[in-house]
Amino acid sequence: MRAWQVARHGAPGEALTLAEAPAPEPGPGFLRLRVATAALGLPDVFMCRGSYALTPRLPFTPGQELCGVVTAAGPGCRTRVGERVMAVSGFFLGHGAFAEQALALDDFCFSVPEGMDDAQAAAFLIPCHTAYVGLVRRAGLRAGETLLVLGAAGGTGSAALQLGRAVGARVLATAGGPEKVAFCRALGAEVVIDYRKEEIAARVLEETGGRGAEVIYDPVGGEAFDAATRAIAHEGRLLVVGFASGRWGAPSCAHLVTRNYSLVGVMPSGYDRAFKQEAQDALLAHWRAGRLRVPVAAELPFESLPEGLARLAGGGVMGRLVLRVD
Repeated sequence: MRAWQVARHGAPGEALTLAEAPAPEPGPGFLRLRVATAALGLPDVFMCRGSYALTPRLPFTPGQELCGVVTAAGPGCRTRVGERVMAVSGFFLGHGAFAEQALALDDFCFSVPEGMDDAQAAAFLIPCHTAYVGLVRRAGLRAGETLLVLGAAGGTGSAALQLGRAVGARVLATAGGPEKVAFCRALGAEVVIDYRKEEIAARVLEETGGRGAEVIYDPVGGEAFDAATRAIAHEGRLLVVGFASGRWGAPSCAHLVTRNYSLVGVMPSGYDRAFKQEAQDALLAHWRAGRLRVPVAAELPFESLPEGLARLAGGGVMGRLVLRVD
């Protein structure tokens, strides 16, 4: 089979090689999928560079999210051979989604609902489940509260923006440039702050009468995190999701105490199957009602993965890029 492999660390164009590889054999709890589509994410860029916490040993195939058909199931799997599914891949074992066949976690695999195409299915699970874990489970976001979503034009940010609206929060968003501002408004943000032109914290305080946002969703880190700490409400919850900026936020314990807010880590792992099913059911209910959609910016041919990841790393993508594998 054809598979993109990271043979050495570097930028995607330097690290990735298209190679022939044997199809992986699924062990207990794993499936093998014939891949139809795979979604591109910043963790894939960071894995190419070797800076992601879950980067496997060289050589490996990256790609965390996929849609495809199950061709083999390891011992103990509940998913049946022949099912069309969306899943989180076995990228951490080196057998990720950017290949004609890939391993997937049976525990994080769901049937694709009728009416959802392959591109949307590949890009659904990680952003939407991350948003659900952050906003619903960890922050307990309530109707009427103010939610600030940083980097709201990206994959996980756009999911959080929409889910926040769906649960009844007032949603403020940040984005860079007029196109991304318009994109976030179209997704339902009440206020969009162009961080290239405005100071984030000052605008949030202005929009909330000086109170700040009760919940802040931060997949960006860096300077955006610093701004978030100045825009958080008393007893607010600042959700640390990622570091798209290239560095994690650096919290001040003294500031946490004097401003009396919570810093909450968010990752959709460590949860049992029952919780994941609960989350999937709730998310698909929003999807079916038109409150949640997967904004796919483009579908790319299989051979264009390095260019796609370079485009993603450059920060110009609104929504998701999806690789067409089949």
